[in-house]
Amino acid sequence: MPRLNPGSPAPDFTLVDQDGGTVSLSDFRGGRLIAFFYPAAMTPGCTTEACDFRDSVAPLQAAGYTVVGISRDEPAKLREFRERDALPYALLSDPDHSVHEAYGAWGEKMNYGKVVEGVIRSTFVIDEDGTVAHALYNVKATGHVARIRSLLEV
Repeated sequence: MPRLNPGSPAPDFTLVDQDGGTVSLSDFRGGRLIAFFYPAAMTPGCTTEACDFRDSVAPLQAAGYTVVGISRDEPAKLREFRERDALPYALLSDPDHSVHEAYGAWGEKMNYGKVVEGVIRSTFVIDEDGTVAHALYNVKATGHVARIRSLLEV
C-alpha cells in the first residue's frame, strides 16, 4: 500500500463509532486530528497505546487536537474497550480495512519472524484543512504518545 506523506490530503472516511454513530473526516475540519490505527482492542500493546493517549488527551485537547482510534473491531467490542479503560475519545470501526488501506496502515509486516498481511500500527496528525501534517508508520505501542507530544510540542 502507498504511504501518506506530510502535505498529502488526508483520505476521506466515514466510519461507525463505538456507539453506532457515524464519524467522518469532514467532522474535524477546522480543527486538528490525531488518528491512530491499532491492530485489536483489548490486546496488551493496543491497551498500552490507547491508555497512553487517554492519559495525554487533556494537553492534546488544550493544544487543539482531537484524538480518535481506528481498528477493525466491531462497535460492540470498541464500546467495551472504551468503557473498560475509560477512553475519553471515539473509537472507529473499519472492519473491511478500507480506511486502513487508504492511509497505508494495512499491508505486509513482520510478525514473529514471518511476513504477514495486517494492520501496520500508524498515527496521523491532520491539520485544520484536512492535510496530513505527520504520518508515522510502524510505531511502537510503548512510548509512542510521548513521541507524538514531543513532535507536536504539547
